[in-house]
Amino acid sequence: MHLYLRTHVAAAPAQVWQGFTRELFLALAPPFPPFRLRRFDGCHRGDEVHIELGAGPLRYLWTSLITDHGTTPDGTYYFVDEGRQLPPPLRQWRHRHLMQPAPGGGTYIVEDLEYTAGSGLLDRLLWPAMWAQFAWRRPIYRRWFGQPGQRLLSETAPAGSAGGPATV
Repeated sequence: MHLYLRTHVAAAPAQVWQGFTRELFLALAPPFPPFRLRRFDGCHRGDEVHIELGAGPLRYLWTSLITDHGTTPDGTYYFVDEGRQLPPPLRQWRHRHLMQPAPGGGTYIVEDLEYTAGSGLLDRLLWPAMWAQFAWRRPIYRRWFGQPGQRLLSETAPAGSAGGPATV
């Protein structure tokens, strides 16, 4: 099954790429299911991310490998994570993260997912929950990287300033 969401933010693609950190990953976690980050190496080829989902006796490990990353000729930054160990009912997972230059400035953060639970019917039943999990990220991305049309603090802050969510 395929899921595609696009969020426009104010920051430039290079700034968004640099902002894909452990802290952002934790901020993007939805309230359900319960979530614990076990390992986050980063977003470069060969890095791994390990998550524990669930609580009590119903805990599942999700491990993903970053299989590709880079920059395309048009200035799009990207990385791809692929599930290696997945919680039931998922059997396959491939998530392309794109940070595309937006016309007029800013970045389109694209969530481009392909997944299967091994059954077309189950894939379709999971789709609304998958959509909700990733639509949850939109306001978080805008808090971290700014609403389109807003000036970012990093554009007005002194050199050497750093931070997470930052808009004026």
